[in-house]
Amino acid sequence: MGEDTQVRPDVVEAIVGVLKGGDAGALPEGATAAEKAAAKDSYLSDFVADRSKRDRQSQAWELLVTRSYDEPPTWAQIFDDLDPAVHTELGTLFDALPAGAREEYVRRYGEPSGV
Repeated sequence: MGEDTQVRPDVVEAIVGVLKGGDAGALPEGATAAEKAAAKDSYLSDFVADRSKRDRQSQAWELLVTRSYDEPPTWAQIFDDLDPAVHTELGTLFDALPAGAREEYVRRYGEPSGV
């Protein structure tokens, strides 16, 4: 394998760290074009995955919060107020639900399939 195509995982990880806002002084010297490309691909993949997760979290919150409350509600109260048809859709967003909502979901409907 030539020097231009060699990819050292520690170098790629260091470059990704800088791309995510780390200290530019941590950039390793002599990074190959392949390592730079691998770091860019890794960074963009993480960015897309994070955005997708945020989108799913927003969608889950829209389903969970259907009205305003005078006092902070419990997860049980929130689930009591949900339209019964919503629980199936919440199951498809199970991984994006806050921990308390996941616990309440499992208590009421069981673990969704495919999780």
